[in-house]
Amino acid sequence: MTSLSLTHVNGSPATADQLAPHVFAGYAHFTAMQVRDHRVRGLDLHLQRLRQASDILFDHHLPDEEIRGHLRAALRDAPADASLTCYLAPRPGPGFAPLGRPEIDVVVRVTDAATPPAGPLALDVVRHQRFLAAVKQTGEAAKAFYVRGAVARGFDDAAFADDAGRLSEATIWNLAFWDGETVLWPRADVLAGVTMQVLARRLEAQDVPQRTREISEDDLTADMQAVVMNSWSPAVAVARIGEHVLAPADTLVPLLHAAYADEPAVTV
Repeated sequence: MTSLSLTHVNGSPATADQLAPHVFAGYAHFTAMQVRDHRVRGLDLHLQRLRQASDILFDHHLPDEEIRGHLRAALRDAPADASLTCYLAPRPGPGFAPLGRPEIDVVVRVTDAATPPAGPLALDVVRHQRFLAAVKQTGEAAKAFYVRGAVARGFDDAAFADDAGRLSEATIWNLAFWDGETVLWPRADVLAGVTMQVLARRLEAQDVPQRTREISEDDLTADMQAVVMNSWSPAVAVARIGEHVLAPADTLVPLLHAAYADEPAVTV
């Protein structure tokens, strides 16, 4: 079966000459979303992410409607269900780092709809703090490096702990916990994922208790439940973090899936 792969640059099908300068540049940011029945949940948050990251990296951002136009162009020939990744990068020019306010290229890639892991997952714990954690960046070889190490040690993936020992996030996931009464979000320097933000606002709307607090490995108990989330899934159960075995996420997984389903899906 042939895999879906469509790539556009600035609203038109990409050419090799357009893509080649970006391949090794690395100074770019992106957002990733799942399209279902031609619609997306949390589109406002994806656009907000792109605006904020562009302001940080490029000192300006593109209008939301321009971005949406490029997304629509890329989805025009795509099936109803797909994965969509939107990259924003400075237009290639002389020098390693773009100076001033560079022109921004919009690269949109459409691939097959994602299938999340079934779980439950076992997460290794590694000491790591991502550079500019609030920006969803391209590259970041550390994430693949730590996954490789985690798998070699018998885990499925890796969670990060900062220099203070606070659990922050996993390689491509946000973390959430359940203490029996409240959804707990780790307090640390993390990327606030779109799925995480969608869940937080839906839980608030439903009056589900939630709070943000520092969580270290020492805080993990056999009564706690844990999940990871990203655009692939609002909740994949986590059975173990480091050497700490956690309770089955039988409450947290359905709670977060129901909250996510309550978020209205919109057309791009």
